[in-house]
Amino acid sequence: MNSKSENSGWVMGVAAFMWWGFVPVYFKALDTVPALEILAHRIVWCVPVTLVFMLLLRKRVALLKIIANRKLLLGLMASTALVSSNWFIFTWAVTHGQILPTSLGYFINPIFSILLGVIFLSEKLTRLQWAAVICAFLGVVNQVVNYGEVPWISLGLAVTFGLYGFIRKQLVVDSLNGLLVETVIALPIAAGYVLWLTFNQSSSFLQGSASVDWLLLCGGIVTAVPLILFAAAARKIPLNSMGFLQFLAPSITFIMATQYYNEPLGDKQFFSFALIWLGLALYLVRPVQRLFKRKS
Repeated sequence: MNSKSENSGWVMGVAAFMWWGFVPVYFKALDTVPALEILAHRIVWCVPVTLVFMLLLRKRVALLKIIANRKLLLGLMASTALVSSNWFIFTWAVTHGQILPTSLGYFINPIFSILLGVIFLSEKLTRLQWAAVICAFLGVVNQVVNYGEVPWISLGLAVTFGLYGFIRKQLVVDSLNGLLVETVIALPIAAGYVLWLTFNQSSSFLQGSASVDWLLLCGGIVTAVPLILFAAAARKIPLNSMGFLQFLAPSITFIMATQYYNEPLGDKQFFSFALIWLGLALYLVRPVQRLFKRKS
């Protein structure tokens, strides 16, 4: 792979994760709309947007072939349930002033993925990786002890996205066709819900606010564009480099939550983040070593 191609991969990778990092701004602008309605519109409009991008990128639509493969279809049905749950939790959290827990959730996610490898793939952990897992666990325990409640938003995001990524890695399907099938699977329920809201005159769509209408229509673009950038970047730069980039998004949301949206961050809550960050630092030791070996 030439350096020009790799450089373009870095640009697209950074763009994808920065998009995900700043996406709370979009959902904040829709905080008057119920999270479930936002999710429904996101699914409905994602289907045509994905089809348009596939046409522009000359990507073959394999919808019928995938549906005919029972094992693949069942796997994508499971991933649909997980990614829909993840989108709902994230949307609800942001529209209810809970951006900070979403940041914590996506910091926890890589360490949860390590545990999935141990449990389901019989992978062995180094001492540093075990230390990373323990630090993350202590970060969650700190939240429970000091706040008297389980950080459901953070854990929900980490678990649903971790399981989603784990399942998708087992399925032989490209990212765009996978996204298309997932949204097509969820489309009847999402479209039915939007129509039900309309008939019951409880819809936020087409009710006099042009800004809300346009924002809901843009849900498909908000969903599809970063996934396309991510998929293109993954083909051009090493996997461990993509691993480093994934921390860009929760770092941006952390800064936005504390500095722009003024969400409170007490000393005890900061200690949870510090433990998670320590775990991530330990987790990254081996990828950093491999990266330097590769360059040498």
